[in-house]
Amino acid sequence: MNIIRAKTAGFCFGVDRAVKLTYDLLADGHKVATLGPLIHNPQVVEDLEAKGALTCPDVASVPDGYEVIIRSHGVPQTVYDEISTRRLAYHDATCPFVAKIHKIAMRADENHALLLVAGDASHPEVQGIVGHTKGKVKVFANLEELEKMLPELLQQESIYVVAQTTFRVESWEKCKEFLKKQCTKAEIFDTICNATWARQQEAEDLSQKCDHMVVIGGHHSSNTQKLLQVAARHAVAINVETADELDPAWLKDAVTVGVTAGASTPSSIIEEVLNSMSEEIRDDM
Repeated sequence: MNIIRAKTAGFCFGVDRAVKLTYDLLADGHKVATLGPLIHNPQVVEDLEAKGALTCPDVASVPDGYEVIIRSHGVPQTVYDEISTRRLAYHDATCPFVAKIHKIAMRADENHALLLVAGDASHPEVQGIVGHTKGKVKVFANLEELEKMLPELLQQESIYVVAQTTFRVESWEKCKEFLKKQCTKAEIFDTICNATWARQQEAEDLSQKCDHMVVIGGHHSSNTQKLLQVAARHAVAINVETADELDPAWLKDAVTVGVTAGASTPSSIIEEVLNSMSEEIRDDM
């Protein structure tokens, strides 16, 4: 069995920045509370909590004296207002790519434009984006949903279109093509982050060279699940959070296995999975 590791696997810039910030604050003795799990990786979240970090669902549940950490997903403007009202110190780890979308959302509001968001309406990043405009907003998950919105879109004077940073690239391209043909008033902003573009393209290329693909990352991580969808188009693909989830029987007939990882997956877990796979190879020899 041959193992090929994706070059882009592991922490993206935004996640790495948020994790490093939190660990540094804890090391310096700060009392910190993250709004929601800092990243979509249970192992990292558990380690942070073991070092004293609190994971709070909202600002109201943050104890007095704690400093708030806004995770890379970003938050609605109302959350900043709540933090200010309580006079809590905070550290903003919103990914710069996400912060850019927030500015576009605010501009849509100022220009009385409809904000059209490609993404998962239930995802914290999308909720944060939507929460930066008081104007009209529509969220769609795929081309089919977008097509159903066309009659309403054609009635709009101005439309700003953005995408969740982890939106599937192939789907985004189809949606853009549709809008350019059917809705010429739409102003489209390419807001999928560079890391997502690179990871999905590499997963696409790598899966075509392999008969099996292992995608390492949180089962609830948006970018990890997008990688899994891409990889599964060309190879037998599975998603594991840790090496313990890797079933040796699944690799039994594998000839070439590609390994990639979501943006919230630390290098230590990637190495554990790779080592586990290497041990399987040695045991079969």
